[in-house]
Amino acid sequence: MNERDTLKINAKGTLEIGGMDTVEIAKKFSTPVYVYDEQHIRNMMRLYKDTINEYYGGNGLVLYASKAFSCKAIYRIAQQENIGIDAVSGGELYTAINAGFNPSKICLHGNNKLKHELELALDNGVGIIVVDSHSEVDLLDQLASSRGIKQDVLIRVNPGIEAHTHAFVQTARTDSKFGFSIHDGTAEKMVLHLMNKRNLNLKGFHCHIGSQIFEKEPFVLATEKMIAFIADLKTKYGFETNTLNMGGGFGIWYTDEDSKLSFDDYREYLRSIIDVINNKTEKLHLKKPYLLIEPGRSIVGEAGITLYTVGAIKDIEGIKKYVAVDGGMFESPRYALYQSKYTAILANRANEPCTEKVTIAGKCCESGDIIAADVALPLAKSGDIIAVFSTGAYHYSMASNYNRNFIPPVVLVGNGTAEYIVKPQSYEDIVRNDAVPERLKWKQN
Repeated sequence: MNERDTLKINAKGTLEIGGMDTVEIAKKFSTPVYVYDEQHIRNMMRLYKDTINEYYGGNGLVLYASKAFSCKAIYRIAQQENIGIDAVSGGELYTAINAGFNPSKICLHGNNKLKHELELALDNGVGIIVVDSHSEVDLLDQLASSRGIKQDVLIRVNPGIEAHTHAFVQTARTDSKFGFSIHDGTAEKMVLHLMNKRNLNLKGFHCHIGSQIFEKEPFVLATEKMIAFIADLKTKYGFETNTLNMGGGFGIWYTDEDSKLSFDDYREYLRSIIDVINNKTEKLHLKKPYLLIEPGRSIVGEAGITLYTVGAIKDIEGIKKYVAVDGGMFESPRYALYQSKYTAILANRANEPCTEKVTIAGKCCESGDIIAADVALPLAKSGDIIAVFSTGAYHYSMASNYNRNFIPPVVLVGNGTAEYIVKPQSYEDIVRNDAVPERLKWKQN
């Protein structure tokens, strides 16, 4: 469990999230269902914002990383908390704009942005676009010119830091598909290429070294390298960097193999970045750049859980016991992708001792359809409610209709209420976009 009161076991022996009984939530909204604690989300947003205010004089902005979880309600919360967002697709961008989010506080990312996505950003006044290729710079300059505007941009830079994390989510290596390397000189060449563009305004640089990082050292090293790069550009070309985006990547708790981070721990991650900027810019006689950070998983990850109902149970004696639930890899894909580990409990019998290790299996027609392996549970029975923790990030956002299963709804718990923020799908939704050519339509004899 975590130490921030998102989850607790009540006097009835059932699990609560945000002060509401998960068994009652499962009865009201059915399962599978994603459930989020609104207050925890707000607390995490405030933590990062307050840290910038306290230790960097408010000279920065928190950008919620939309890819962790995107829907209209999360953007409304971000706007109310006076933070920005980063979007990585036209869909995320459109959702935010449709929710009424202030476009000047949106940062658009992506290593292969499509023309219509860039047009959507320009036509709606997106604040910053992070460019990631020469062809994108050329296209964006043309599109901005045709609209008579000058667009603020950052260049994504690889500082060459490899964080201690899963290889599939390391993003700042020299051979990454993202950004331009400082080491091989391509980042500097990109600066020169962009400075010649009439309709683009180079504000600075973006750096993101990976995800699910628990050590401060990678952030410190990356920041030091970025400041050194900024100083080198000033010496060579007189270019003053106005904005530095240091990305996100702060880790969260999934199982007891992970650290259980406190608010102070997350504050220290950000402080370690700020301290480097403060010290190095003073030493090198640089102006302090406007600081952007992009936490996503750490804002919503532990705020969310998924509730399931136990169905079939298959005990292969001496080998493995499967406890099947009404979800699967269609709504919980991270085990299939990364063999990610999770903690789960029986929400309706949360006080009972764990007596066995089981594999929680989904209902998809795939042998690899596993939600969590080697999970300690009490003796589970059909009809029990299982809660899987820390599913607030990269679950709904990566869900699909595989096997034509429903993507589960999302429920937000706050102020003593539980309400849909993403409604449930129906069979009509599943077939809504199907089209049958005339030659395939039934014809009467």
